[in-house]
Amino acid sequence: MKSRHLVVAALALALAACQSPRPAQQASNGQAQKQDPSAPVAKIGSQTITAGELDELVKRDLSQLEQQYQEQRYQLRRQALEAMIRKRIVEEKAKAQNVSPEEMVQKDIGAKVAEPTDEEMRALYDRAKAGGQQLPPFDQVKPDIARFIKNQKAQGLLADYYEQLKKDAKVEVLLPAYEPPKVQVAATGPAKGPQGAPITIVEFSDFECPFCVRAEGTVKQVLAAYPDKVRLVYRDFPLPMHARAPKAAEAAHCAEDQGKYWEMHEKLFGSNNKIDVPDLKKYAGELKLDQAKFDKCLDSGEKANVVEGHKKAGEEAGVSGTPAFFINGRMISGAQPMDAFKKIIDEELASAGKK
Repeated sequence: MKSRHLVVAALALALAACQSPRPAQQASNGQAQKQDPSAPVAKIGSQTITAGELDELVKRDLSQLEQQYQEQRYQLRRQALEAMIRKRIVEEKAKAQNVSPEEMVQKDIGAKVAEPTDEEMRALYDRAKAGGQQLPPFDQVKPDIARFIKNQKAQGLLADYYEQLKKDAKVEVLLPAYEPPKVQVAATGPAKGPQGAPITIVEFSDFECPFCVRAEGTVKQVLAAYPDKVRLVYRDFPLPMHARAPKAAEAAHCAEDQGKYWEMHEKLFGSNNKIDVPDLKKYAGELKLDQAKFDKCLDSGEKANVVEGHKKAGEEAGVSGTPAFFINGRMISGAQPMDAFKKIIDEELASAGKK
């Protein structure tokens, strides 16, 4: 029996592939301890380390932890509110039918859950095996797989069922949506769009990052949808695992010296990850740059400080992955769809009275 539980767990893990795990966090039960910035927190011989020095060192990390705590606190309240709403509308409808809530849900949902087909069960089993899971023979675990798939189908039907109940009961959620605090990010770097635009998007990105490549199409959509209202500022954030990204970023800035930053930018993101130094120099030739000047700029590493400055600004703003966007200081992390950008942009325009 124990092996069957392990099988179900393995199948669940297979379904969760490509999801990034989030680190567990704990919030303090008490208030943050306040200290006079000049108060000593350590002594090394005749030297003193003050609370102010310590706070300055951990300021960015503490800010990130506080934001994570506030977001998790909101999500906890939102989920609890959803549970309260569901409980009350189910109890109310069940009472009107003179049955228990459990009986009503079973009657409304249970009969609608289709039995899984052999093809569905085999496909899930094969996916788990392909993911490296060590499983018993298919026929031995087939009943467990059937229960697992049926439970997944029931969960989907149940979610739709609750949504319909909420609609019928005219539920209105008045809890304000979570809005992370705005982050002040200097709009310094190559830019597109009008200087005085009401919306400034600062993008931190990496020329070797596949998600950044994917986000390029969305960025173009945004600029096309708001031609007079959005200004985009691009800043470099080469990730540690992308060894070629810093040099590619330098190449873009070397091209900028000759007035062709965005042309090089396009080349790099459209290169299918061909961004070794010989490739960078080839793109300079294709753009008809002064080759000798470009090569000298790239080989000397004179733009490394520029790239590092962008990355440091991103770290101070709380960036840990790419792409990361700050829309008037409101952060969007990852290659999000156009709707995610549109929502924030429209809200910012409306608050400024410029929509």
